[in-house]
Amino acid sequence: MSWMKRQRMLGYVFIAPNVIGMTVFLLIPALFSFYLMFTDWVFSSGKGPQFVGLDNFRRMVKEELFWISVKNTMLVLLPVPVAVCIGFLIAIMLNNRVYLSKTLRAFFFAPYFTSGIAIAFVWMVLFQPSDGPINAFLHSLGVTNVPRWFSSPDSAMVAVLIMLTVGGIGYNMIIYLAALQDISTELLEAARMDGARANHMVFKIILPLVSPTTFFLLITGFVGAVKGFGMIYAITQGGPANSTTVFSIYAYKKAFSFYEMGFASTISWTMFLLILLISLLQWWGQKRWVHY
Repeated sequence: MSWMKRQRMLGYVFIAPNVIGMTVFLLIPALFSFYLMFTDWVFSSGKGPQFVGLDNFRRMVKEELFWISVKNTMLVLLPVPVAVCIGFLIAIMLNNRVYLSKTLRAFFFAPYFTSGIAIAFVWMVLFQPSDGPINAFLHSLGVTNVPRWFSSPDSAMVAVLIMLTVGGIGYNMIIYLAALQDISTELLEAARMDGARANHMVFKIILPLVSPTTFFLLITGFVGAVKGFGMIYAITQGGPANSTTVFSIYAYKKAFSFYEMGFASTISWTMFLLILLISLLQWWGQKRWVHY
């Protein structure tokens, strides 16, 4: 066997674990789920999948919970640009010589690498309706009719949006800090010597230069928001009164509470199409504002 063939075989050996893992745990389940999308299969019934064509889609669009989950999924997209903007502003400040800047970086980034369930428990304590710190602070300001947050359908989604916004700031900040380190200091010094003010430097120089980073954070943030499940389910399980049910929780309940695997597959592939649509719109729009 020649040296080139040995090198090629060695390469195949190294990539084999990833290829096998992706095939067994991603590709085959995805293809099976695509087949189940056109079937009626209640796993607990003991019967096999029965082909029903597009009946699952017709049923899905008629369910009120589907439209509630669509609305809530659209709402959880809102924290993404907000967290990106706040993360950018914090990164700008910490990129300069700020007292205890390294400590502040760790403080802002800590929620990202902390267990999501642990963070969810902290938010449950913070938003506790009777004795929680947030409502205690509102009481100190003279607010008498404080929200019940996760306990009320009227305020549960607001609490979720706050939680998701704060949770995304640290990651965005770290990525922006890495991008800011690549900006030429000579370019910024030349702008200062030409009389550019701080706001002009941020919006006319720095922001365009980090626009690829902004695009990356937005597209990954939106995809993650649509797929979001863990923290919301840990706190509310989609309640109260389905006020925080998003696509992923909707699919989870149909699959693992009612064992309607065919219908759950339909919801999951609809979620995939939504993610694909959002991604394509962003790829189309980035040509107008992303500068490489």
